[in-house]
Amino acid sequence: MPKGLLRPTLVVGTHTTLSRILGFIRDMVLARVFGATGATDAFFVAFRIPNLARRLFAEGAFSSAFVPVLAETKSTQNHDAVAGLIQKTAGTLAILLAVVTVVGIVAAPALIYVFAPGFVDESDKFDLTVALLRVCFPYLAFIALTALCGAVLNVYGRFAIPAFTPVLLNVVMISAALLVAPHFAQPVMALALAVLVAGVAQLLFQLPALRALGLLRWPQWGKNDAGVRRIARLMLPALLGSSVSQINVLFGTLVASFLAAGSVSWLYYADRLVEFPLGVFGIALATVILPKLSQQHAENSTEDFAHTLHWAMQLTLVIALPASIGLVMLAGPILITLFNYGAFGAEDARMTALALSCYALGLVGFVGVKILAPGFYARQDTRTPVRIGMIAIATNMVLSVAFSIPMHLLAIPGAHAGLALATSLSAFVNAGLMFTYLRRHRIYLAAPGSARRFAQLFAGNVAMAGVLWWFTPSLEVWVQWGSMQRIGQLAIIIVGACAVYFGVLRVSGLKLHALLHARD
Repeated sequence: MPKGLLRPTLVVGTHTTLSRILGFIRDMVLARVFGATGATDAFFVAFRIPNLARRLFAEGAFSSAFVPVLAETKSTQNHDAVAGLIQKTAGTLAILLAVVTVVGIVAAPALIYVFAPGFVDESDKFDLTVALLRVCFPYLAFIALTALCGAVLNVYGRFAIPAFTPVLLNVVMISAALLVAPHFAQPVMALALAVLVAGVAQLLFQLPALRALGLLRWPQWGKNDAGVRRIARLMLPALLGSSVSQINVLFGTLVASFLAAGSVSWLYYADRLVEFPLGVFGIALATVILPKLSQQHAENSTEDFAHTLHWAMQLTLVIALPASIGLVMLAGPILITLFNYGAFGAEDARMTALALSCYALGLVGFVGVKILAPGFYARQDTRTPVRIGMIAIATNMVLSVAFSIPMHLLAIPGAHAGLALATSLSAFVNAGLMFTYLRRHRIYLAAPGSARRFAQLFAGNVAMAGVLWWFTPSLEVWVQWGSMQRIGQLAIIIVGACAVYFGVLRVSGLKLHALLHARD
């Protein structure tokens, strides 16, 4: 593998795994305490708006533009120049975020009209969503500045702290649900306050690490700074290109607001489960390779650049493909085991499982986009992903309406799952077009033996799917079991399926150790 990437990938993956596990616990607590109701729909919409803005702006467009410029400055200039760029970028970003936050709070009713128009005819639900959004919205400012700090630390090879930071959000929300919510007249309001508190905590958590690097300075307005202006120019097109999947999910939320009560919540919980492998493998890899690719581009190491991308895509297929199959085939047992308690009934679990199966079909596409996008952004090409992303978004919108609305009008249960399926198919369109472009322009180069490795992966996945199909009990049995029996049985099935998968890979001659350490 490209030198120096395995260890940071494992570090980011490990910390992300911890965060995702706590995220599962958080969602289990929310499902048990609040269920899937109109109030939870209101909170998830309110939280999704600043959270989407975070992914679009802070972790998407901003990081995609900032990291390559920062990495280039670090490679070609001195420490003071790097610190000055960070100082002026932080100051400019902070002022813009303050303005956006004030506008977002004032315009909260208009935002709900746009993002959840189905709530308009239910005044209590609409008013609750507006109130929740006004509390949640400042989270965007704090988490965007947190993303800036994390990007700096990643460029300097300090991956652990940014990867651990999301743990704080889960801890604060779990505490709020269990300890604070019972004291509120409207319990979900405690969750909105928890989001805001977590945003502040995550920013403060990263500042000492910046100080240790000598990069913590009081922010300055830098509108006329050449580096800041360059970041801004790269950001504008990256704003769309880096976060197509999030726009698709948000469009799904918009359509879901017209569907049966609970649809938004079912999609939220399903999306959260798909986010686990996406975060642990896809985002972890993308986080690590973007600074490396940016450095390789700045040093004109085109061959190393191409092989870094290829290594990441190989590892993606090894992990994401079986994870996709496993989530599709175990969607029902997973949902029943994690969430079918308290206020979250068996019907909620069944509806969420439908959405999870459809989201899981697109996991390889979701992860592929995360891995391939840095191949553009590291080269400071933010326009090509925009053109590709617009095609993917248009595909999702057409398919979302085609798959869900007819089912809803005919009163067929599961219309929300059509939204998840449309999102998955559009992810494959996005990843496929990116891959084709990179191959055509020889930015991505496959190593010898790729066809043989794909055949070996195919054999391993077929064997794993056979084990899952044969040994997984019916959903009726899962519903009757207690929580410990569910957990134990699910663990046995997953461990057994993984053992068969990796065993077949080994027997077929695919050596994972060699794959991980290729070119190291």
